[in-house]
This record gives sequence, C-alpha cells and structure tokens, in this order.
Amino acid sequence: MKRPMSEQRHSIPAREMALLLLLGTLWGVPFALTKISLETIPPVTMTAARVLLAATVLWTFVIVLKRKVPLQPEFLFRLFIQGGVGCIIPYTFIALSQRMVDSGLTAILNSTTPLFVYLISVLWTHHERTTFSRLSGAFVGLGGVVLVVGTSALLGLRGQSVGQAAILLATFSSAFGVIHGRRFTEVAPEVVAAGTLTCAALVLVPASLLVDEPWRIMPSFRSLAALVANAAFATALGFVLYFRLIRTVGSMSTASTSYLKPAVSVIIGCVLLIPSR
Repeated sequence: MKRPMSEQRHSIPAREMALLLLLGTLWGVPFALTKISLETIPPVTMTAARVLLAATVLWTFVIVLKRKVPLQPEFLFRLFIQGGVGCIIPYTFIALSQRMVDSGLTAILNSTTPLFVYLISVLWTHHERTTFSRLSGAFVGLGGVVLVVGTSALLGLRGQSVGQAAILLATFSSAFGVIHGRRFTEVAPEVVAAGTLTCAALVLVPASLLVDEPWRIMPSFRSLAALVANAAFATALGFVLYFRLIRTVGSMSTASTSYLKPAVSVIIGCVLLIPSR
C-alpha cells in the first residue's frame, strides 16, 4: 500500500496546502448552517437528509467520471465502519449538542481532533511519526482556536456536561475516522466519499423515520437552503477533499483543518445567523 506523502517527506506541496485550507473553510461552514437547519428540522432528520443529499451528488459524479467501484465484502465492511465513525456519530452528536452547548465552546471542543489523532497514534496505531513538534503544534493550534473564538467561551465548561461529552465523543470518533480513512488510499476519493455517505444514510434515514416522523415536519425555506448548501458543498465536496488529503498528506495534517473551522464559523455566523424577518 502506498504510504501517505506525509510519511514520505516532511514538507507539504503548495497545492495540498491550498486544499487543506479549502477543506478547513468548507468544514467551518456547517456550524452555522446546522444552527439554521435546526431551527425547523430535528437533528436526526437533518443529519440523515444531509448525508443522503451529499451521497446523491457524489454518485452522480462517480457515474459521470466512470470511476471504478470495488464491490469486495471487505471494502464494503470498511465503508460501513467509516460511515459510522466519520459521519453518523460526529454529525448526529454535534447536531444534538448544538441545542445545549454554545457554538463557541462547540468549536473549541471540536478542534481537539488533532490531539486525539496524536494520542491514538501514540497509544495504538503508530501509523505516523509522533514527535514532540507535532504535539506542540497541536496545542498551539488549539490555543489559536481559543483566541479566535474568545476565552469567554470556556466559561461554558462549568455546565452542560452532557452536551460537552457528546461533542468530545463526536470529536474522538472523527479522529478515529481520519485514521481509518487511510485504508482507502487505493480507491478514488469520489468513490470512497460516496460510499461512506451512503452507508451513513442507510442507518440515519430509517432512524429519522422512527425518531422524528419527518412527514410531520414543516421546515422553513431558510432551513432547507442551509441544509442543501451544507450537503452539496461542505459535505459532498468536503469529503472528496478529505479522502484525497488523507492519502497525500496523512491523517495528522488532515485533522489539523479543525483549527480553521472556528474562524470560518465565526465569519459565516456573522453573515448568516441573522434573525429572519
């Protein structure tokens, strides 16, 4: 199996760095868009619709580009694992927690993904070099997130323990997902992304039917627009970049895009989180 570029050399090419910045931007948008969608759409249904729409978009591209889709049982089994740890747990738990936890604190807690990747690597997988400089970089990045969001957001740590635990569980799951994603380096990113989101949809859509009874929901145009934008750009395009970057720069560098999410979230939030009239 081809080793990620980050394991072959230390420097990251300019093109991959640009894609890291783009991914961080795309994945900073969902914090605000999710808040808007949750105004009139329940969390499980919102998450199910998000992954289903994104999967539909990606399968369209897979067909148009004539990408080869492996059908081996082992590959499909790994897709279900990736869908669980990379989509179902993070998306659902963060959506649920955003009703209880302030968005600033959510951004800070969710930005600990690189720290979890580092710890998993040290204690278990040993898949990438675990140097002191990498650990220092992870903490420096987290410190930058706190400064961007504002230290006052940390005051929320005194309460809402259930919501905070849900965010940390989602973040740990995301960290495991970025490590597990290394198993798909031989398959086109579009195929892996489409398969991952499809597996997530196969679980979340039935769950939404049981939990939320979505046929009774009357979503606003504002919530639907946020949902479609979240699915098409942040989720569909984001996951294609995600699996490409895991292949080219490695899991730790890919996880570092978490540090860009809060800054993007603050900017998007200032523009979009304006009360509708």
